Amino acid sequence: MRREKCRFDSHQEHMRIIGIDYGSKNIGIALSDERGEFAFAQSVLPNNDKTKGRILEIVKESGAKEIVMGESKNFKGEENEIMAAANDFAKSLAAAGFAIHLEPEYLTSHQAQHIQGVNKMLDASAAAIILQSFLDKRKNKVK
Repeated sequence: MRREKCRFDSHQEHMRIIGIDYGSKNIGIALSDERGEFAFAQSVLPNNDKTKGRILEIVKESGAKEIVMGESKNFKGEENEIMAAANDFAKSLAAAGFAIHLEPEYLTSHQAQHIQGVNKMLDASAAAIILQSFLDKRKNKVK
């Protein structure tokens, strides 16, 4: 069997992207690989006055320049009650100099629960689903 060498485009910019599943109690964090192809659950943070600072630390440590947040809507396609707070949070991250993308999401916590069951990383897994959706759409636009 012949093996092909993997080739990477050296001109392609490599950068990690952070994914966020914003909730009133907890915020799930996901992180992409350096090529921006795969999303991985990273952590779950309590939503309190220290959360923004901790997220900015994660962003700095990872070298990310972009943040993807879930855009949660109700069954009618309207923003649900959490989106006002999520939008304020997104604006505060944007003010810190990061590109913010809102990715439509619908019941990602339920999707994550269906895949893995209930555990302490559920919100991070929901963030990974949101981020992976964004990465897949971006990849398909480039083709």
